[in-house]
Amino acid sequence: MATLLLALAVGCTGLYAGFLLIFLTGIMPALARLTDAEFVTAMRRINECVPRAVFMLVFFGVVALPAAAFLVPVDGRTDTQKWLVLAGLVCAALNHLVTVAGNVPLNVALAASERPGGAAGEDPAAVRAAFEKRWNGFHRVRTALIVVSFGLLTAAAVL
Repeated sequence: MATLLLALAVGCTGLYAGFLLIFLTGIMPALARLTDAEFVTAMRRINECVPRAVFMLVFFGVVALPAAAFLVPVDGRTDTQKWLVLAGLVCAALNHLVTVAGNVPLNVALAASERPGGAAGEDPAAVRAAFEKRWNGFHRVRTALIVVSFGLLTAAAVL
């Protein structure tokens, strides 16, 4: 059971790391080339589509599966493997903290700005200025954390 949980943790974390890495290296640079109005509209639509069932399953699995793999007792697991799983779990949890405390509030503010009387009004340049640089900063941090988590969990699995 513990081996299966660790394999699922590696797979789930790898999927999420890949998703965030593609956003960092492909999607956000492409969106950066858009006009302010196009950028704001595109990010709003992305933020509406991403948090669906499959994404949420992976998102929560990134923490739940390493936690389960760490907590389930395993005969023959080395101390190194245990510490690698724990470190991977900590990085995944920190990733979620950055996401929930940093990216999600910016996404909520971006959505709210679409409604009349929103925080940044309807000026796309002001909305983008309040969002893009900060969101990308948080995104770089959370991407690094989940890539490290994936590496640690993979190392635990192959030892």
